[in-house]
Formats: sequence, C-alpha cells, structure tokens
Amino acid sequence: MILKVNLRHLEEHEVRLQGELPVAELEFGVQDEMIRLEKPLKYDLQVEQLHDSLLVMGSLKLVLDCECVRCLKPFAYKLELKDWAVHLPLEGEDKVSVVNDCVDLTPFVREDMLTEFPQHPLCKPDCAGLKRKPRSGSKGGAEPEKSSPWTALDKLKL
Repeated sequence: MILKVNLRHLEEHEVRLQGELPVAELEFGVQDEMIRLEKPLKYDLQVEQLHDSLLVMGSLKLVLDCECVRCLKPFAYKLELKDWAVHLPLEGEDKVSVVNDCVDLTPFVREDMLTEFPQHPLCKPDCAGLKRKPRSGSKGGAEPEKSSPWTALDKLKL
C-alpha cells in the first residue's frame, strides 16, 4: 500500500487521506544500529488541487524503537510532524510524476520524516550514561583522582 492521491478525485473536491502505512513501504533504508523501525506510520492528510499544483497538509506520526547511545537503554522515540505541508507542482521543471492519474506522496513523506530522525538517540537529554562499577581495591568505591598534566606545571615557581 503506497500513499497515492488520484487527480481525478481532486477535480471535484479536496481529498482526505487517513490511515497507517507499513514502514517497509516507506523504504527508509536506515543503517543505524540504535534505531529500529517496526511500527507503522500514521497519517492524516488533506490534499487539494490548486491551479497547476497540489497542496498536501496534515500530520505524520511514527514511533521509533531506539537504544540510547549513552546508557544503551531501549526507549520509544515519538516522531510527529503536526503541521506538515508540501507543495507539489504538476507543471514545469519541478513537476511530480503522474502515473495513471495518481501522484505518489510516499517519497515526500519519506524525505521529511528522515530529516527528523535523531542522529544520536538519547533516552533523556541529561542521560548520565552507563553506571561505572567501582574498581576493586579502591576505598569507599570512589575512583582516585587522575593527575592532570598541568599539576606539575602548577608546582613550578617562576
């Protein structure tokens, strides 16, 4: 099921598209080990024909199954484009392809959703990362302070 709109239907009135699209149809091609795409894209779109173009407006929602890059904890990342809009010319140099009186909206949805994917998914902005285990032989579980290379210079009296 590809997200298409029929131009013949738009001649009479605007068209509303609602539903879910399997992520396999979107062909995101995500290679990131920290992001898995398993849930469908939910869409609610209004399509209207302007003189020689289409105006598509609405919302797009997708839940990504992510793994935090700091603590490796799995979490759900909700991606939502509430006021998504795209203007598609039907004439001219940048015109969209029309096949059997239909325009495929899938590439435009894919492109705009991909730009919203997190580059480094974090479970929360202030994630501290993995908990460090205390070293054996250290007192009280606290790590000894590492000396800075500047310490020797600070002791110089010039």
